[in-house]
Amino acid sequence: MTEERTTVTRTPDGDTHTSTTVYSSEPRRGGAGKWVFLILLALVLVGGLVAFNQMGGAEIAKDTAIADAANKVGDAAQQVGDAAEDVADDITSN
Repeated sequence: MTEERTTVTRTPDGDTHTSTTVYSSEPRRGGAGKWVFLILLALVLVGGLVAFNQMGGAEIAKDTAIADAANKVGDAAQQVGDAAEDVADDITSN
């Protein structure tokens, strides 16, 4: 919407001056700056999600490796226990 205001000013000498001011309340249509910003923001968000997912995968792989190592240690401990039991049986049976 556009509004036009006219102001009339009279000096003490009797001279008259008229000025017209135009006010526009229509939204400005600002070029590509807004779109460039939105596209960059979307790219940053997508990049952040990709990085977060890759880091999450690394954490899962680390946790899996630790669990596998713990299982191997448990198996080795079981074998040591079995060997110790066999030695104890050999000593007591002689």
